[in-house]
Amino acid sequence: MMLKIRMYLLILAMGLVAFEVNAQEDSLTFSLLEAQQYAMENSYVLHNTSQDVEIAERKVWETITIGLPQVSGTANYNMFLNLPVSLLPAEIFGGEPGTYIPVKFGQDYNSDFGVNVSQMIFDGSYIVGVGSSQLYLNLSKQAHEKTEIDIRDAVAQAYYMVLIGQRYKMVMEENLLNSKNLYNETKIYFDNGFREEQDVAQVKIMLRNAENEVLRAVREISIAEIVLKYAMGYDLETDIKLSGILENYILPLVAHENSFQFDFNNHIDYRMAQSNFQVSEKLLKLEKVAYLPSVSAFYNFNKAAYSNSSNIFKANWYPSSLVGVQVSMRLFNSGQKRSKVQQAAIELDKAATERKLAAITLQKDYLTAKAEMETAIEKFENDRENRDLAKGILDKTKIKFNNGISSSAELSQLETQYINSFQALVNSTMQLLQADLKLKKAVGAL
Repeated sequence: MMLKIRMYLLILAMGLVAFEVNAQEDSLTFSLLEAQQYAMENSYVLHNTSQDVEIAERKVWETITIGLPQVSGTANYNMFLNLPVSLLPAEIFGGEPGTYIPVKFGQDYNSDFGVNVSQMIFDGSYIVGVGSSQLYLNLSKQAHEKTEIDIRDAVAQAYYMVLIGQRYKMVMEENLLNSKNLYNETKIYFDNGFREEQDVAQVKIMLRNAENEVLRAVREISIAEIVLKYAMGYDLETDIKLSGILENYILPLVAHENSFQFDFNNHIDYRMAQSNFQVSEKLLKLEKVAYLPSVSAFYNFNKAAYSNSSNIFKANWYPSSLVGVQVSMRLFNSGQKRSKVQQAAIELDKAATERKLAAITLQKDYLTAKAEMETAIEKFENDRENRDLAKGILDKTKIKFNNGISSSAELSQLETQYINSFQALVNSTMQLLQADLKLKKAVGAL
């Protein structure tokens, strides 16, 4: 029986381990969309902006509660060490005129408690303030949305850098393998008297250069992964794997499959400029309504007791209550309010100008990004063709070198040309992907 239980526990433990391994593998492999979604949930920057939204939501309620009934209570317990003295004319009590008799009024102990209730009836500043708090919340949400866009952009750029680095490393490893084979063949030919020592040295230089390019690719991938993890809010010490394929992002761009409709009204920058304009409108209204009176109602209830005994609760308690309405209005402030209204009007005009400028700037950014996209596609196609040509020339020259037709110096020069052409292709690939991100950002599609 015990053996069966142990076997069952062993099988269960193995199943749990397998589940954890599978879950861990899943959690460490990301497509681009998955990496961006992970960043939306784990980015430290987005955590703070989401906290700003929550603060704004609490601020809205805080503003609303100002206009709701307010209730406060008070309670006092006092013991006089010395009762205050009042002087009364002595002639009241039959004394000499012009003299005074000291008299103490009150008792040694007194206590009171009361409740005060107030309710705002009308206040123009409050009405405008509630609307302004809603705009403040909207601005906080828009700031959070803009940060999300920036994070998605940063994650995409880092993701592309890793994919490009991996592709470059793969090609350079292939080139390194070819260089090793060529070096071994050349050394064999030299040992048998068919090659000069200079050829062996030249090919060895090519081999060392190929090794350096592989090491360089490894370092660049490591740096790109660190940048990606940082942008995602991912643990920097944990490995990360990418499931994306570079061609899946490049080919649609080269084929002009992506098309966007530009409408600055949908862009986050324009919507933020519009919100700023609305805030300026509210601020102007806030200054104007300050001319209006504020009206509030209140009710007060109080009970007090007086005694020469410290146990005040045995004394008689005397209630009092009061209800009323209060109207408050500034009658004269030497032009201070008028100056504030004029300043708010100027700020509103500035906000309107900034809104127009945002629309024009977004249109400029779109046209610029569109032109840069076309340039990036053309450059990528040219660099890809140059890479293919350089690769073909290098392969043919290697054959000639093996047959003793081409020199090692020519072969080395052509390999350098191939590596340079591939590096140019890497740069143009990154520029193409960045141009795509810039265009998406310009149309508000990122």
